[in-house]
Amino acid sequence: MSTELAEQIALKLPHLPESPGVYLFKDSTGLVLYVGKAKRLRSRVRSYFGVDPLASAKTRVLVRQIADVETIVLPTEAHALVLEANLIKEYRPRFNIALRDDKSYPYIKVTINEPFPRVYVTRRLVDDGGRYFGPYTDVGAMRRALNVVKRIFTVRSCNYDMPKEMPERACLDYHIGRCKAPCILLQSQVEYRGMIDEVVLYLEGRAAEVTKRVRQRMDEAAENMDFERAGELRDALHHLQKLEEPTVVVEVEGGDRDVLGYARDGEDAVVTMLRIRSGKLLAREHQFVENIQDEGDDVVLAAYLARTYIPLPEHARELLIPFDVADRELIEETLPRTTIWMPQRGPRRQLIELADQNARHLLEEQKLSTFEADERAADPVYELQRELGLQSVPRAMVCFDISTTQGTDTVASCVWFENGRPKRAEYRKFKIATVEGTDDFASMREVVTRYFARRLDEQKPLPDLVVVDGGKGQLSSAREALEAVGLGRLPTISLAKREEEIFIPGRSESLRLSKRSPALRMLQRMRDEAHRFAITYNRKRRSMRTVTSELLKIRGVGPEKRRALLNAFGSVQGVRDAGAESIAQLPGFSLASAQRLLAALLPSESVPGAVETNVPGELQSESDIGQA
Repeated sequence: MSTELAEQIALKLPHLPESPGVYLFKDSTGLVLYVGKAKRLRSRVRSYFGVDPLASAKTRVLVRQIADVETIVLPTEAHALVLEANLIKEYRPRFNIALRDDKSYPYIKVTINEPFPRVYVTRRLVDDGGRYFGPYTDVGAMRRALNVVKRIFTVRSCNYDMPKEMPERACLDYHIGRCKAPCILLQSQVEYRGMIDEVVLYLEGRAAEVTKRVRQRMDEAAENMDFERAGELRDALHHLQKLEEPTVVVEVEGGDRDVLGYARDGEDAVVTMLRIRSGKLLAREHQFVENIQDEGDDVVLAAYLARTYIPLPEHARELLIPFDVADRELIEETLPRTTIWMPQRGPRRQLIELADQNARHLLEEQKLSTFEADERAADPVYELQRELGLQSVPRAMVCFDISTTQGTDTVASCVWFENGRPKRAEYRKFKIATVEGTDDFASMREVVTRYFARRLDEQKPLPDLVVVDGGKGQLSSAREALEAVGLGRLPTISLAKREEEIFIPGRSESLRLSKRSPALRMLQRMRDEAHRFAITYNRKRRSMRTVTSELLKIRGVGPEKRRALLNAFGSVQGVRDAGAESIAQLPGFSLASAQRLLAALLPSESVPGAVETNVPGELQSESDIGQA
């Protein structure tokens, strides 16, 4: 922002109204950059131009491009919420949360504002008095619904502006039984409108009510001896009953509900909506969300409600949401006939979890299709993201563990899990180099520093979450190490063994997950795997130290030969059990030198064909053994 522009905006700010309304930030060309709502316009707009070093990168970039501010005063903040959603749809500002494809999904439109309504597919929402059903994110489901309407109900397919335009004769649909020709007055307007009412009920998901009406009319036709009409209604009833059976996917306590699910991975998210009518799950709809860096989940879900859910022509009596949203009071005020619930347990919570699972799978499919993930992340990874409050799914996680034996042979391990599964090619082990004695905190600080410093030097991918085995002390040490290498923003937690407590930086209280939680079981598996890997390395180090100390007593066995013996046989007992012939096959050993080596490790009578040595425990000379 130039100095001149900054001065122009500074002159405007004191004169902005302290009323509810909407504000639009524009650049020097007049392009709308951002649309927002406010309870007090002056205070909200001024907050963007204050000195705030903690402001997000997106906000800093936005402020630099603002050249003008326009405000629209409204009676209440609820009015501002609706206008904000409409303006965002109109201008599509680059700095607002983007609900992708929010205008591209098809709808089924019933032109109930016409004397003889039509039913057809459209992608445009026009406020012309018609009824819109959708949007249908599954085009197959939309086509199946249309086929049912055409098969059971004799809705006209022509485009005549009836009754102003009337053809001279009926079309082919009449002759094949698809239409009753209201265009030539073979069907009355009252009868036709009654059929359209049933079409609307069916599209609303109330097929049982339609079935009841068709059955009543069939019985009436039979009583009036109109058997042809009764037969037609009987066939329609048969089709309705067949269609009703597969819709019972989930049934919970009856009633109408819209259930929202949510999944997020960094700057991308998905919101799903399960449409439940009369206790039956009828459809699943979804919306991809982008451009949400530095935005909280409560703000993202509120944007979906304001710009996608509220404009829908039909809302259920209950709306179930996975967590609380920003501006909840305003949203409730805009949806006066809908009660918003945030269930924590019971059947309603199970519906939320089902919607969440759908959202996770949709997000995974998007990631897989764009080659951002090698394989699908497991559900526990998403649960861990939610429990820890992470913005990104922790697809890649590392876990550190320290192992020591009475202050000696201190080692560490690092295991890598990808999408909830171990990736052994990324396992690493460490020998503690700078810490003397038993100091788990200092050891953890050293290992984390070495691991991430090398990872940065080699430009290798970084994990999404760091887990350390231990309590607050180990966590603090790991955080200090990450700060030292410039990775202070990398999410880090610790898992304590005794109570399975999870410690999170900045939180005084520990987090305790249910013992049945899949996310906790995944963390436990990581911790146990890191412990196993560290213990194995610790034992190997002790074994090597024991073998080395024994071999150091024997003259003529240099570092190369000791290394060859350790690699081949692993321990002193392994060397003893190997026999002279096996030892002689190693580089630098002959049969004679192998026998002399065994003679130094075993009593001479226990070595067949042993060669007497002048000095017990020594080899005669380096030349007798051979060069390594």
